[in-house]
Amino acid sequence: MTGLEIGCGLLAIGALTGLRTMTPIAVICWMTVLGRLPAAQGWTGFVGNRISVAVFSLAGLGELVGDKLPMTPSRTRFPGLAARIVFGGLCAAILASTAGFSVTGGAAIGVLGALVGTFGGWFARTVSVATLRTPDFPVALVEDAVAVVGSILVCRLFHP
Repeated sequence: MTGLEIGCGLLAIGALTGLRTMTPIAVICWMTVLGRLPAAQGWTGFVGNRISVAVFSLAGLGELVGDKLPMTPSRTRFPGLAARIVFGGLCAAILASTAGFSVTGGAAIGVLGALVGTFGGWFARTVSVATLRTPDFPVALVEDAVAVVGSILVCRLFHP
């Protein structure tokens, strides 16, 4: 993989974290446990642990449900924005380490992606609901699918 491909993948995993905070980390854990990503070493070793798979999968499922509730705060406000930034950087740093890329650089790219995904996702969802004159729920389901499938595809980029 070229540096540009790695950078685009890291930006993408950050952006997907901006859509759904826990989905990309859950997918990374699953892909590692299933052998679709190289087994993580050192500080990233937690992603290959079945407990991490369970914890992040449950958190991801909770987020998928919670996102549809009317009292859920906007992703662009604290603490949701902070969580997206942290996990965007974390996910990108993990993938960067599997590709031999700078972990710090990867984290920075992931944070940038998380900001793009958070605000771009909010804008796309808001405009889609208004333009299509549809309830928020079906648009949110499409966003869920993008986050899940996109995370899997990005992980496949790092370990075909």
